[in-house]
Amino acid sequence: MKKLLFKGCATAIATPFNENGVNFNEFGKLIDFQISEGIDALVVCGTTGESATMSDSERKETMEFAIKKVSKRVPVILGTGSNCTANAIKLTKYAESIGADGVLVVTPFYNKTTNEGLIAHYKAISNSTDLPIIMYNVPSRTGMNISPKICYELSKIKNIVGIKEAGRKFITDC
Repeated sequence: MKKLLFKGCATAIATPFNENGVNFNEFGKLIDFQISEGIDALVVCGTTGESATMSDSERKETMEFAIKKVSKRVPVILGTGSNCTANAIKLTKYAESIGADGVLVVTPFYNKTTNEGLIAHYKAISNSTDLPIIMYNVPSRTGMNISPKICYELSKIKNIVGIKEAGRKFITDC
């Protein structure tokens, strides 16, 4: 049986910015508000958190801030996806080193990989970490869809524990 990462509702939290970059004061307020309202987990640096437009150093700084701010009050799932497998592995290893409870990994955007390439991408990331991995299927943003067949194949990987589904065509792409 796979490890349960969280049960309930996880907020994909926005990352506020100001003229100097990430506004950590406001970000901390958002984190505290979500926890005070009873959220079951937080997703930081997902696509709602502007990860695609952040530098790696901004992402790492934001991830580390969130881990420290949350201080184990709820599970923290860090967005470590990238269209570059090596970069996704690097970010995933970093997430693990700072105490993330799990990672959210979006399908490679722009590249439109083959199904075999998609499986290889997720396998390489899963082999680099012991963290639970949530796949993120958002075809409108990435140009590709995780079909039910591929989802089933990826579910066989020990630390792939779930999917964040944002594709209307998921059921029809068998």
